[in-house]
Amino acid sequence: MDYNALAKAILSGVGGKENIISFTHCATRLRFNLKDNSKADKNRLDSVKGVMGVVEKGGQFQVVIGSDVPNVYRELNIIGGFEESAQTPGDDVKDDRNVFLRLLDTVAGIFTPIIPAITGAGILKAFMSLLTVFGWIDKTSQTYAILSVFSDAAFYFLPFIIAYSAARKLHCSAVMAMSLAGIYLHPNFTALLQNVTETGEPLKFIGIPVTPATYSSSVIPIILSVWLMSYVEPIADKISPKPVKFFTKPLITLVVTGAFAITVLGPLGTIIGDGIAAGIAFLNNYASWLVPLIIGAVSPLLVMSGTHYGLIPIGINNIATAGFDTIVGPGMLGSNIAQGGAAFAVAVKTKNKIIRQEAYSSGITAVCGITEPALYGVNLKLKKPLIAAVIGGAAAGLYLGITGVGRYTSGSPGLLALPGYIGTDGFTNIMHAVIGSAIGFIVSFAATLIIGFDDPRDEGSSDDDENKSSGAEHAKSETLLSPLKGSVIPIEKVGDPTFAEKILGDGAAIIPDTGLLVSPADGVIDNIFDTGHAVSLVTAAGAEVLIHIGIDTVRLNGEHFKAMVKNGDAVKAGQPLIEFDIDAVKSKGFDTSTSIVITNHRDYGEIKILADNVTEKEPFLKLEEK
Repeated sequence: MDYNALAKAILSGVGGKENIISFTHCATRLRFNLKDNSKADKNRLDSVKGVMGVVEKGGQFQVVIGSDVPNVYRELNIIGGFEESAQTPGDDVKDDRNVFLRLLDTVAGIFTPIIPAITGAGILKAFMSLLTVFGWIDKTSQTYAILSVFSDAAFYFLPFIIAYSAARKLHCSAVMAMSLAGIYLHPNFTALLQNVTETGEPLKFIGIPVTPATYSSSVIPIILSVWLMSYVEPIADKISPKPVKFFTKPLITLVVTGAFAITVLGPLGTIIGDGIAAGIAFLNNYASWLVPLIIGAVSPLLVMSGTHYGLIPIGINNIATAGFDTIVGPGMLGSNIAQGGAAFAVAVKTKNKIIRQEAYSSGITAVCGITEPALYGVNLKLKKPLIAAVIGGAAAGLYLGITGVGRYTSGSPGLLALPGYIGTDGFTNIMHAVIGSAIGFIVSFAATLIIGFDDPRDEGSSDDDENKSSGAEHAKSETLLSPLKGSVIPIEKVGDPTFAEKILGDGAAIIPDTGLLVSPADGVIDNIFDTGHAVSLVTAAGAEVLIHIGIDTVRLNGEHFKAMVKNGDAVKAGQPLIEFDIDAVKSKGFDTSTSIVITNHRDYGEIKILADNVTEKEPFLKLEEK
């Protein structure tokens, strides 16, 4: 995969660098905060090779990539120079989202970047449990002691990690935020708090009582503290005289925020965390099956919207306060395994070679804990397997809830995280976790086979009946007619890098003289875009043709465009497809250069431009068979 080219296409598709406030990535997707979401072209991004899907949920514009997302993220930072500049919103940016969406976006933005650290530590801790159970490593050995440091460090110093991530999300100094975490975890402060607990002697700061609490592995206190700091820091900057601002600004920020942190926010955050833990204990006592069942069923929907990251703090808090999590981890474990089961069933049942390959590979990643490839690439695409995955996830969640299964470490919920279910009562807990996982897989697998799905035609099939019924032979040599009247230019000269760099495919462009777009060949309409500015079709000979009228014309939201066909229509060469008011489009400052791209261009030996100036229905492109 060309990560640089993909990053350029995505950057263009989200409205360019100037439209980005900030962005980050999780295990499978890029998560953008945009100034104006209407400037992003979802249809174009959906058609970019390497993009599995586009989701606009939870206050974020999310581009699903898959496991290659870190490489694309790195290239985006390089080509856009985002490491510093994209992290601070401009003064003219107005956030019109409601409070819930902003809160959800903040939570996701804080916890998404820290997932690799806690996942790696959690998996290591899980495998250490496995090694000790089988007697392969001695708990008293120095090796075990050092590995314990490796696995515990991220959790013990979790306030530091969260402080950095929260500061990046809340647009304040990461170094100052980490200083606040240092206050919470400083050995002297910890000793003072411990002395209060042991002796009952009160601890006061400038006369204000300091309530004892344990801040190692805590989550909420540091988030509240950094949130406060994000307001204190700008005030400190404003009131500090310029000649001494270099040291007065951080001094004021540290003292004011630190005072509130240890006297108010730290104890308050501890109370909130303990309250969440108490609520979960209540559910475990009276309806232990309910929440894992719900999470097991709805997790795919949460993943689709990106709101599943809102559950992460709850799971981390459970482990930090109670030592184990019976809610988030088990529920998502059953759901993820069920996604894999549905994908494997698709692989078994489908006759489409491409779908089979995608289903097997994405099924493996799903049962290992990463579901987006299976969700977007297979189950959601075919629709009915997603229903089966929901059923399987609910069944697994119900069993895991009834048996009270809990996880003792964090990690991506999947087979690799199962060692983290080894508890203090031997193998009972992990045995139930394995059984619950098996239930999720088997139920979703069977449900997919029973419910079935509409199997896409394998265009590469050699089955004669299938080719006859579709009326198409794949990638045969053919000549496309011009869909417009105008001047022909090489695709490389189009002013849109997505087309000019052939990211979507090879072809040519026409600078149109009129506003009538016609079909370049006999075929079937694959997708007529809602905004009417673009259309894709598959010709009778197998060419996949994308025609995009103008550059950035999606921003017109369909104004001045009139679609004359709909998805699935059979069309003849020369049949009108779209009418558009070319003068009105030009008057609003848009380039009307129209790209005609063969998205399956690799199936052909050569693509030749046949004329420099064309009228509608005149021979335009020659597609040579390999």
